[in-house]
Amino acid sequence: MKLSLPFLKKHPVVAVVRLSGAIGMAGRASMSDTALAPVLEKAFRKGKPAAVALEINSPGGSPVQSSLIGARIRRLADELNVPVHAFVEDVAASGGYWLAASADRIWADDNSVLGSIGVISSGFGAHVFIARQGIERRVHTAGQSKSMLDPFAPEKPEDVARLKGLLEDIHHNFIAHVKARRGDRLDETADLFTGEVWLARRAQDLGLIDGIAHLKPKMQELFGDKVRFRRYGLRRPIWSRFGAEVAQDALAMLEERAAFARFGM
Repeated sequence: MKLSLPFLKKHPVVAVVRLSGAIGMAGRASMSDTALAPVLEKAFRKGKPAAVALEINSPGGSPVQSSLIGARIRRLADELNVPVHAFVEDVAASGGYWLAASADRIWADDNSVLGSIGVISSGFGAHVFIARQGIERRVHTAGQSKSMLDPFAPEKPEDVARLKGLLEDIHHNFIAHVKARRGDRLDETADLFTGEVWLARRAQDLGLIDGIAHLKPKMQELFGDKVRFRRYGLRRPIWSRFGAEVAQDALAMLEERAAFARFGM
């Protein structure tokens, strides 16, 4: 039994949540709102933390999952009046920066890569290949747009125009999120929304982050040398290493590595 003495001072606790990897990709360890919901709930609610610190290392991923996770962070922070600090490691790009912008303050290492405030869609076209192999593609739809951007059919200009419209709308939502969160800290003379990335010092000049700092010393600076840390993160069940999920997770890892490789990671 733990003896609780009222005259003993309790040291502040900072809950640390690790957000690492591509967002919303296949695999049991993928970052998604569903997977992170219990992690974030515990981090914000357990033991009345003085702050929540997010360790972010993500090249991005699903815009929907990025938005859902970011919105959950803000709801909990506002409801419980807990400040949120994001600490960027290698990269917080695209959806990774969306998560960082959900914090009240963003800190990074000198060599961190940040930004990529844009939207991308990629695929492939195999219609020439299958034609050369003598393969006939047969598709039947109800609805003229149902087979939009079929990779086994020649690309249609109207499909491309429709896709670009969707990407522009998502980009607009991304920009609105960054402006709402960063406010007048952003450099209004710079074009920040081209999809470009910057190292941390330049990102600080542009108002995308608040400074260069690492988690432990910054939290000690803000909450004292006696501050304690309580860590939370996604855990991969041991049984997920077996069976059909092995192939799924392997493919997810390849996709994730490709996403990091875009930023030289």
